[in-house]
Amino acid sequence: MTKTKQRKRTGLHREGRRMLLIVILIVFILNITAYFYWPHWILATLLAISAVALVFVVYFFRDPVRVFTIDDPNYLVAPADGKVVVIEPVMENEYFHEERLQVSIFMSPFNVHANWYPCEGTILVSEHQAGNHKAAWLPKSSTENERSLVVIRTKNKAVIAVRQIAGAMARRIVTYARAGKECHRNSHLGFIKLGSRVDLYLPLNTEMFVEMGENVRGNQTIIAKLH
Repeated sequence: MTKTKQRKRTGLHREGRRMLLIVILIVFILNITAYFYWPHWILATLLAISAVALVFVVYFFRDPVRVFTIDDPNYLVAPADGKVVVIEPVMENEYFHEERLQVSIFMSPFNVHANWYPCEGTILVSEHQAGNHKAAWLPKSSTENERSLVVIRTKNKAVIAVRQIAGAMARRIVTYARAGKECHRNSHLGFIKLGSRVDLYLPLNTEMFVEMGENVRGNQTIIAKLH
């Protein structure tokens, strides 16, 4: 597993700003009410719960600054944090209608949930499809769950697809990609809230640099090379 150098700085992802403001408002109202009208033990309990809630929101929506520095357009960087749960040829029937190498990364609630572009290129397709919310590690989640498909033509004219998949807990997929636009490394493709998964559909002759069960880091781990 190959990684590029990471700058150690973390901020709050833009998808978390509204949520943090809502939590702060709720926490403020509850604690002010408890201070004036409720027993001290309730206030102490609420303060503890409030602190945990605020820490969780900031932690979940953390946005680490990661810079991928390799210029070779054939290398693909992991689009998400998580564990590699699938590396196998499959028939992809939603866009390619041919056999492709599927690489799937499962994201637990404790992973960073920002998604990055795995390569430079032109976005050919960006579409959202409604569906179920089954556990993201199940094979059928790729085709039955709520999902977002982004198809990219790389600078070397290869065509790959990235699929964001909602899981049993994830109820919202955010995709920034827009058809016809250029995409760049070190930029966010989107964000998935709570546990979920990201699939890649690559040419069959792609050279893999990761194995099943490995943990990868988004925009840092080199997962494959196109040929």
